[in-house]
Amino acid sequence: MDRIRIRGGNPLLGTISIGGAKNAALPLMAASLLTSQKLTLSNLPHLVDITTMVHLLAELGVAISMDGNVSNGGNFGRALTLVASEPVQKIAPYDLVRRMRASVLVLGPLLARWGQATVSLPGGCAIGTRPVDIHLGAFKALGAEIELKEGYIKAHAKKGLKGANILFPSVSVGATENVMMAATLAEGETQISNAAREPEVGDLANCLVAMGANIEGIGTDTLKVTGVSELKGANHEVIPDRIETGTYAVAAAMTGGDIIMKGTRLELLNALADVLAKAGVEIAGDGTTVRVRRVNSSLKGTDLMTEPYPGFPTDMQAQVMALLAVADGVSMITETIFENRFMHVPELCRMGADINVHGSSAIVRGVPTLSGAQLMATDLRASVSLVLAGLAANGETFVNRVYHLDRGYERVEEKLAACGAEIERISDG
Repeated sequence: MDRIRIRGGNPLLGTISIGGAKNAALPLMAASLLTSQKLTLSNLPHLVDITTMVHLLAELGVAISMDGNVSNGGNFGRALTLVASEPVQKIAPYDLVRRMRASVLVLGPLLARWGQATVSLPGGCAIGTRPVDIHLGAFKALGAEIELKEGYIKAHAKKGLKGANILFPSVSVGATENVMMAATLAEGETQISNAAREPEVGDLANCLVAMGANIEGIGTDTLKVTGVSELKGANHEVIPDRIETGTYAVAAAMTGGDIIMKGTRLELLNALADVLAKAGVEIAGDGTTVRVRRVNSSLKGTDLMTEPYPGFPTDMQAQVMALLAVADGVSMITETIFENRFMHVPELCRMGADINVHGSSAIVRGVPTLSGAQLMATDLRASVSLVLAGLAANGETFVNRVYHLDRGYERVEEKLAACGAEIERISDG
């Protein structure tokens, strides 16, 4: 099993290319199930989760081809073309779905286009329950019959889906995406209230419109989808990954570095930029690049609360906690999205961080420096927070179980090493 070795203390200086957003690419790939025509997606990141979705869609009868030499193809110059014919079996099996929670996003498209779907209850990172009840309640409102049996969601809509007014009890990115996709082929109008506003949701909506869908209210918390009889193919470029951007921004700040990130946009991470500015970090963008550097010799503590977009993203909480662990003063982080998203705290404390968790809040008392240690990654964002801590720590840090990292970060050790980090991947066979 691979692990990452880091010798900390080097300021990060240089340029990093940002890939396409994983959290946008996955629902976009699922959207291919809505049409028999070609959907071509460019600026796709090269990640384990993307590969898992490729395998899942192939299982569902989607023919997938790759062009490895396109100008807007991201770090690897890749674009995927997906063509969905009717699957022999409309089943998303446990072996694939257990690896990635986003696999449940095939449920809506299968149900909308073929009137039936069988999808394993999903897996993914162990950061909370993240129930699919919100998805299922909405599909029932659209006229689907839902049965949970032997670990699978069995859904049928023999007479097709019908438009409905849907009010989500809480904001859910996955449910918004799943229901929006299904509604594009439902009969009549569907109104989705309390919809997620994340840029990745907007990216999916814009792609669906390019495919012929009728969607109003993109970027707001109320979406109106008027169903059409069929969707067509389209070419779509995946938006930049705001979480990857934010992660490298924190890396620059923690190491006292100066990094320019190419292929990304500052407006995607306004809430994070506000927090970093309060901590004494300068962040600026020009529409296609973002530059980050530390303004003062030391960082300043600050408080934050995770919230649905446009609030502070839960996917950046662990990284910023690592930063605040070496900032002057006391900070408080309140996590409102996932109940188990402090699992990185014990590992940071092994490095000398002073962090106490009280329910959904963590009190972070900054220390002058962290010390290298043997660490265990517990989930995707926790794993990268430990890498960031290692970059700023004295001595050697080893991050184990980095398969979590590979789910969401493309060539992370190569990108950091190119900016002066002493970091390498070690394979134990």
